Amino acid sequence: MLDTLESLIKLARERKAIPIEGSYTNKLLTDKSLSKAKVLEEVEELIEAVEDNSNKIHEAADVFYHLLMYLEANDIKIEEVMLELEKRKK
Repeated sequence: MLDTLESLIKLARERKAIPIEGSYTNKLLTDKSLSKAKVLEEVEELIEAVEDNSNKIHEAADVFYHLLMYLEANDIKIEEVMLELEKRKK
């Protein structure tokens, strides 16, 4: 399970370092307006899916992917987010 998350993070960082023309991931990493819009759209779709009890897993996966790309696009490292969450443990 964590391998998948690590693979997505690796993909984002590789595409950021070595862009691939036509890559959707690259578009998200370079167009911050698009990245922001997609996160907002996907969160809304997840909320609707939960309320309708349909496609919840698919929409949750979309949120994770787009959020990770948004974080990377804005130089927010997931490792730092995890450290912050670790600090919040009680």
